[in-house]
Amino acid sequence: MGASNMDSYRAFMSERRAQIVERLAQAARTSGRSADDVCLLAVSKTVGIDEVACAWDAGYRVFGENRPQELRRKAEGMAAIPGMEDVRLDMIGNLQTNKINQVIGCAHLVHSVSSLHLAEAISKRAVVRDVRVRILLEINVSGEASKSGFSPSEAREALEQILEMPALDLEGVMTMAPAHDPQAARSTFSGLRELRDTMRSDSGLPLDVLSCGMSDDFGIAVEEGSTLVRLGRIVFDPAYELDV
Repeated sequence: MGASNMDSYRAFMSERRAQIVERLAQAARTSGRSADDVCLLAVSKTVGIDEVACAWDAGYRVFGENRPQELRRKAEGMAAIPGMEDVRLDMIGNLQTNKINQVIGCAHLVHSVSSLHLAEAISKRAVVRDVRVRILLEINVSGEASKSGFSPSEAREALEQILEMPALDLEGVMTMAPAHDPQAARSTFSGLRELRDTMRSDSGLPLDVLSCGMSDDFGIAVEEGSTLVRLGRIVFDPAYELDV
């Protein structure tokens, strides 16, 4: 991207972020909260380091990647940019057990712990490397066959076992809603919040993180209690149309 194009892109990023923050604030007020209560994660999986640097300049401080190899590449690239040494990168995509070592010690938070088997594998690797790993449980609230994750009942059943695994810090839950269906999205997000409240009671942990809401439905997610939204196209793609 040339210098003039980069300047134009940087201006777009700043304007778009202001629009996103305003929409987020409106949704937060609906649920009696402040926009400051919601972490805005920019999903950087489709862009390069230059675009991420523009996002940083625009005010984004938390980024997410879907693939372990790209997570590590982005972490190394960002660390080389003055001022971005302490950037936060989360792992938000499916994680295979043979990729765990690329993620732990690099990702601030792993959103996609989708099974007991994966949780146990992460715990074992973390113990060997003498690190702690912050995790969320991925919950398939909608029950769609195409989505991975614990069912709500499975999550409750697995909770005690996960809490006994060494080197894991369970911080909350994550879900994805059915696409292009606002009513189903609302039901999914409220269902995640209710499950979190139940698991909070069961465990005595705060479980503060509700990771839900993406480009098309983050307003609904925030209205239903989301504390972390994962935004990709709406952040990085000028062609994405945002009604404000």
